[in-house]
Amino acid sequence: MKKIALLLAVLFTALTLPGCEQKVENSREITVAAAADLINAFTEAGKDFEKAGGCKVVFSFGSTGMLAEQIANGAPFDVFAAANEIVISDLDKGGHIVSDTIKLYALGRIGVATLKNANIRAETITDLLQPEIKKIAIANPDHAPYGLAAKQALISAGAWNKLEPKLVFGKNISETLQFVTTGNADAGIIALSLNDSNTLNFHLIDAGLHKPLRQAMAVIKRTKNEEQARKFVAFINSAEGKTIMSKYGFVAPE
Repeated sequence: MKKIALLLAVLFTALTLPGCEQKVENSREITVAAAADLINAFTEAGKDFEKAGGCKVVFSFGSTGMLAEQIANGAPFDVFAAANEIVISDLDKGGHIVSDTIKLYALGRIGVATLKNANIRAETITDLLQPEIKKIAIANPDHAPYGLAAKQALISAGAWNKLEPKLVFGKNISETLQFVTTGNADAGIIALSLNDSNTLNFHLIDAGLHKPLRQAMAVIKRTKNEEQARKFVAFINSAEGKTIMSKYGFVAPE
């Protein structure tokens, strides 16, 4: 019995040492709600954040509008990286955001994409008018900022009315890409950050044809791990984070 009591005492002492407390704290994780255009960039950034001493990061990717609605309804996210700064501003006005953590982290770009192994070629919006192009995928402009930018570009180019009958809508920009890569659409307007040069022919659309895709992020007010959430926002906006974002075609905000 004395041996058992001694063993329990040693175990209790070990668990209460400062080093062990730090280990438990570092084992916590944060959940980041992120726009679908960030899948590639944030997956890499999340790994580097963890290597740099941050906690584990779990991502929930989707359309900005749908994620914002979930947050407004109490979804347990710690950080929200939106594809539209207006959405972050609206959530802040609704009391869902830690206001001093709001950061503009990137400017997005869109372009026309077709499969390399297909016979169809399209480099411009005008090329999308070709009769052999039957279906064109864009993200749903009602809740996906990249879809709204695509719609704005088509309108500015005077092609919306002619191309609207051909359009198929992805629930987010990632699903829009899938329509193209699976052949369910002949062409698509996707995010530069999701371009795969091995499988796609991709050509940027003039940024002047749509409103700037100003992407912002912030810590969610109901987070239970605000310290690590703040550290993740800071990491994305650090020199290392900006390098990763630039690698995937994001322009650093001024």
